[in-house]
Amino acid sequence: MMKLSFLPSFFKTKDETLIVPDSLLLKKIKSLSDNSDLIVFSNKEIFHHKTAYLIPLMIYDKLRDIYIFERKEWSYDDLKNATASKAEGVENSKNTLAFDKTHAIIKQKFNELLHNDGVDIFNYLLMENLSSDEYEHLNDSLQEILPKEKIIFSDSDTSEIFKKLQNAADENHSLPSADTVLGTLFIQYAIAQNSNEVHLCNNEQINFIDTDIKGVQNLCAPARSGKSYALLLKSIKELFQHKREKIILIKPTTLSKDILHQRFLELIEHAIIDIDLMAFEILTPLELINRHLAKLKMPLLDETLIIDTKLMQKSFDAADIILCDDANMIPAQFLSYLKHIQKKGDLLFVNNIDLESTFTFTKSYLPQTREVLFHQTNPLAKALHLVSSLLQTAEANEIIIVSSNNNRKKLQDDLAFFIEDKTITIDASKHLLEQELNSLLLTTYDDIFDLHAKHIILMDLCDEDKEKIKYACTLAEETLHILYEESCETIEGLKEQYESNEN
Repeated sequence: MMKLSFLPSFFKTKDETLIVPDSLLLKKIKSLSDNSDLIVFSNKEIFHHKTAYLIPLMIYDKLRDIYIFERKEWSYDDLKNATASKAEGVENSKNTLAFDKTHAIIKQKFNELLHNDGVDIFNYLLMENLSSDEYEHLNDSLQEILPKEKIIFSDSDTSEIFKKLQNAADENHSLPSADTVLGTLFIQYAIAQNSNEVHLCNNEQINFIDTDIKGVQNLCAPARSGKSYALLLKSIKELFQHKREKIILIKPTTLSKDILHQRFLELIEHAIIDIDLMAFEILTPLELINRHLAKLKMPLLDETLIIDTKLMQKSFDAADIILCDDANMIPAQFLSYLKHIQKKGDLLFVNNIDLESTFTFTKSYLPQTREVLFHQTNPLAKALHLVSSLLQTAEANEIIIVSSNNNRKKLQDDLAFFIEDKTITIDASKHLLEQELNSLLLTTYDDIFDLHAKHIILMDLCDEDKEKIKYACTLAEETLHILYEESCETIEGLKEQYESNEN
């Protein structure tokens, strides 16, 4: 007769843990999220300092906290002659099933990040080789240690599974949000914008973060879709798992590079994990080119991006993967250069208009309530009038005006006499520490990357690059004002787009 000492935790190190396949039973469980508020995570890891712990299956219920599942391969033939005794510590466990290590790691994550014990955890077993009828013929000692209400059997249907989960506890309408709970446990999917604000990635972002990049691939994503955060989280995950020795992320300007680096540090601060920070860099195209030129002992570039023919003839081992954000805003010659130096490495473009998409983000986080207003008038005079009106209810640092360089200079002179608030001229070729972003900002279409404000005023659209105009229209959170004296194809296209959206 077999005797089972039950129940060791499934929470083992990464190399020892079985991966739960998408069996019929697991598909039933995943389907619960289709018509309920349940969030199902399968085969996801909790990163804890230097170690990754695989969670075969976890479900978050906003009314009852979280359920964790251990998979057991036992069939009726394995168990029919078996008896069982409880492992040490089970008698005092809140649930009969003992997942002690699992609970300890989860509670430790909550204590480290939120300074509390976190949420209630309910334990369940997946027994895909045992039916509910077969269970009734098992030894009483086994049934005591394996309570029926905590087992999902091979023949359990969706409604039965859902009922067992609901029976775990009464509803509680004051529980933490999914962003708080899952963003604390799975930091590789947590967009931490500051110490008090964490958002869980959506399914498209999670799929991107989890999928290996091989060769040259392309992510197509609209502005304000969380694409830059997804790049940072993917980098953190791959460095933590030692999949990459060196990662370089490309941003169009020095200012946007610094803004993204600040976000990276916020994510690392939230994560509390051990990774090699020196293995990750954010560079501008000019910085990467100059690094290659320095290696070849050639003169460095000052401002203008020029790809010397010698660079296209020489190999350059810059990183084992390069992530090029905002590829549609970067000169095509530089994109070709990246393909050249990454012939033996991996390369991900974001929005390379010449490549088919490998990954797609469809969800945009632009506020749905924002207004888009068109003003056909004298743009300079209207801009001054709008600023005066907006400052009645808004702060100066909640306004950005985007224009040509000539009109930017005129606006700066006029605003100095027109309003009391200080105006700042943005130069994206300078570092973040060299500039103030806490006042009314004046910028050109070349310098707008990774800026945003409640109120955006756009001028001089008819002669600007359409991709940059499209990007500039996404900077506004509450109101977007488009100023023009005479209409043009660009203005008419924007009118058609936004009027269609309103309908």
